[in-house]
Order: sequence, then C-alpha cells, then structure tokens
Amino acid sequence: MEEGENSGVTFDGSYKKMIYQEDFSEDDHTLYSYQEKQQVSMLMVRPGSRLNHHKLLTVSLAVLAVVLLAVDVGLGVYYNKLTDGQVITDISIEVAKLKASYNTIIQSRDEAKKQLARELGEQQLTKWEIMDDQIHIEISALKSHIPMLKEGCRYCLPGWTFMNSACYYFTLSDDILRRSWNDAREFCKIRGSDLAVIDSREKHLAITSLTNGYNDPQNTGPRGFWIGLRDTEEEGTWKWLDGTRLTEGYWNDGEPNNVGNEDCVATFLRSNPFKAWNDAPCSYHLKWICQRPPRSAN
Repeated sequence: MEEGENSGVTFDGSYKKMIYQEDFSEDDHTLYSYQEKQQVSMLMVRPGSRLNHHKLLTVSLAVLAVVLLAVDVGLGVYYNKLTDGQVITDISIEVAKLKASYNTIIQSRDEAKKQLARELGEQQLTKWEIMDDQIHIEISALKSHIPMLKEGCRYCLPGWTFMNSACYYFTLSDDILRRSWNDAREFCKIRGSDLAVIDSREKHLAITSLTNGYNDPQNTGPRGFWIGLRDTEEEGTWKWLDGTRLTEGYWNDGEPNNVGNEDCVATFLRSNPFKAWNDAPCSYHLKWICQRPPRSAN
C-alpha cells in the first residue's frame, strides 16, 4: 500500500505538474524564469564578493579625493601667481601706459585750445586793423570833399577836383576812350598837367575813395587808371614823373611781376585800397588820372 500510495502520489504530482505547465501563459513563464534567475544570482553572490565590491568603491573615492586635492593645490598656485606674479605686473604696466596716453591727449587738447585762442585773437586784430583802415579812408574822403566843395571853383577848372592841395582830373566818363600810358600823358600835358603822382598815403586813400565812389557796376571794361609811375630807365627801379623814387607802394599780391615787359603802373578798383596797383604794358589801354597845381584864388 505504501508503494501504491507513493506511486499514486508520484503520478498524481507528475500529472499536476504537466497540467500546470500546460496552463501557464508565456507571461507567467517569463516571470517565473526571471524569479528563478534572480534566486540563482542571489545564491551565486557570496559574502567575499560583496567585500571586494566595497573595497573597490573605497579605493575609487580615495583616488577622487586625491584628484580634487591636486586640482585645489593647482588653483591655489595659479591664484598666487595671479595676485603676486607677472600677471599683475603686466596689468600695472598697461595701466601706466594708458595713463600716459591719456595725459598726452589732455596736453594736446590744451595746446590746441591755446592755439585756437591765439588765432582768434590774431583774427580779431586783423579785423580791427581793416576797420581802422576803412575809417581812415572815410575820413580822407570827407577831408577831400570839404575843400572841393568850398574851394573847387576857386582853385580848379570845371570838371577838375580839388583835394590834397592839388587839382585832379578823373576820366570817369565812358564817353572818353581808354588810351595807352603815353597817350594818356599827352592828354594831361595838353591841359597843363601830367599823370598823377601819388607819393603819400593820404593822397592814395583820397584818390581810391573817389574812384571807387564813381565805379559803375555795369562797366565791363578794364577798371584801371594810369598814374605817373614807371621803371623804363632801370627795370625794377620805379620813379615818379617828377624824378623821385618810389618809397611806399600799394601793390596787389604778386605785383609787380613784369610779365610781358610791364613798365607802367595803374591803380585799379579793388575793395582793399592797399592792394590797388599793378604793373602793366605801357601800350595797354586804360583810363587815367591827371594832376596839376591849383590856380591862384585871385
């Protein structure tokens, strides 16, 4: 009976096992397989293996600590170099250079301001000088007009202007044709005069004021007047018709230049009276100014 019972149990257990295996799904089989593997793995991990794993972890942490210590030491050395070494020295040198450049720029700016102030001052002086000259011109013109109005009829012929103790004839009318220097002088001689001798600053300003006052803007011809000055005897030695040498001239910029054998002088209508003269060929046709002594008041 015992054998039969044992045999039955065995058969029945085998049968149940077969039934169970057939009824298992694929998911259940996988779950049980994973559990069996996990149990086998747990059985395979021995206490000695766990001890080695902890030792490896301890060694890794120690190595990491050593690396961190080395990095910390390196950063400390670099910081010391940054604060006490060549880097600070280089920065100090660059800062000093920048300060020197800044000071140089400030100094240049101050010098430029001073130069500008000097130039403005000189320009102001030049402006005042021009105004002063203009005032002198106006005064000379007024002085010349006063005796001309009072005494002109007594000392000069009709059509002549009395100023600076002399009588002057200006060919202002366009009806009078322009002439060469020699022809203009001949015109004056026929009338008991000669080309004007302008041997003083006062005479020059008075004559310039009068000619500019009669200037016609519509006149497109040459705007010059022959005067009694030439260098025909010796080139560059300018003499008046009375034989005296020129002491003070009122030449335009670059004049006299003797371009084309220019031996005679004419005064031109210009805004600056002190740049009125040009040398010109004596054959050039211009207007002219005659001068003669005043006649007796009686």
